[in-house]
Amino acid sequence: MSGNFPDTTLDLRHYWMPFTANRSFKAAPRLLVGAKGVFFRSADGREIIDSLSGLWCVPAGHGRPEIRQAIVRQFDELDYAPPFQMGHPVAFEAASRIASLMPAGLDRVFFANSGSEAVDTALKIALAYHRARGEPQRTLFVGRQRGYHGVNFGGMSVGGMPANRKAFAANLLPRIDQLPSTYSREHQAYSRGQPEWGAHLADYLETNLIALHDASNIAAVIVEPVAGSGGVLAPPKGYLERLREICTRHGILLIFDEVITGFGRLGAATAAERFGVTPDLITFAKGVNNGMVPLGGVVARQEVHDAIVNDAPAGIELFHGYTYSGHPLAVAAACAAIDLYEKEALFARASEMESHFQDLAHALKGERLVQDIRSVGLAAGIDLEPRPGAPGARGYEASLRAFDLGMWLRASGDTLAIAPPLVSERAHLARMFETLREALKTLP
Repeated sequence: MSGNFPDTTLDLRHYWMPFTANRSFKAAPRLLVGAKGVFFRSADGREIIDSLSGLWCVPAGHGRPEIRQAIVRQFDELDYAPPFQMGHPVAFEAASRIASLMPAGLDRVFFANSGSEAVDTALKIALAYHRARGEPQRTLFVGRQRGYHGVNFGGMSVGGMPANRKAFAANLLPRIDQLPSTYSREHQAYSRGQPEWGAHLADYLETNLIALHDASNIAAVIVEPVAGSGGVLAPPKGYLERLREICTRHGILLIFDEVITGFGRLGAATAAERFGVTPDLITFAKGVNNGMVPLGGVVARQEVHDAIVNDAPAGIELFHGYTYSGHPLAVAAACAAIDLYEKEALFARASEMESHFQDLAHALKGERLVQDIRSVGLAAGIDLEPRPGAPGARGYEASLRAFDLGMWLRASGDTLAIAPPLVSERAHLARMFETLREALKTLP
């Protein structure tokens, strides 16, 4: 099969596609066959502007030769190395490079292959930490409504996306509770950056959940600093600070799921840096190597690592890991991507572009069907008025119409997410929002 699509002989039956309306897609496939910079190329030869950095994972844009060359060099030297009881130099180098971008004190990196695996790894680390410290009864996890933490059983359990949970509810982890969502349209409509209202919602952890379960039974709280799939929800001012204070006071680990916020999305290496709040564990994936080869992981405070590793009997300290943990090609891509981020100052670029990006996003206020707009960093969520009796249908149709007009747009229910590559120029951003405006005009 060549790259010159469309290929009328292409058999679509065998690939069961993820998070996709498979019957609808295969009746009218939308195939991408190339990518460069901030554009995809479709099978029919059209230029499709990428308004979501792939899936939040290509901050440096597509087709970067620096990363390709690093992968090829690594392949020629060492294509695979077993990570159990063995090591290779690039994994250690990548861990050091990642640690250098983290808040002070978070400098121990455990590699996985995706955000979903990273979250389950963080949950396991939390349990192992408390067991090592003589508190094995700390097994309850606290997530948050509208939170997304991947699709493995641990991540689904602490997540708050009803559609992801309902088919598997009987088999989710049993010791889970949740914080309320931080979003209130009544108090936060059309927020730019952090909403003024909502810091008090963090107090629910202490007044309700700790009061119910007792802190001595809670292992960790896990939140996205900015919720992505849940609607691009920035934390209210003071909210993360309160969570940190409560967790510290009661010996509960605080986990930031930074799979989408890490590596520049908010104009800083991490959301922890942007908001000035340091958790005990950070999960990462996606942008760590510009989405080139599957890679994720967890960065832990040294004290968490040391409690598990240094105080354990001789032998394996944590019975966890993956065949592809620290895969040579993936970590080589990470080192090259971090080189790019630093050389081109992409995190600072995102910060400089933020105000202009938000101006464009909020200019959609008043457009037909738009109910709310939220923005933080180079990310925006646009809520559409749901179609009566068909929640999510309007968002899905908006994404299809945008593709017809030359734009890749992600819908989560009736919320549209825009998170462009950090290398986007002003003309690219203008094109994205103008295309979206045109798409909205055609929706029934």
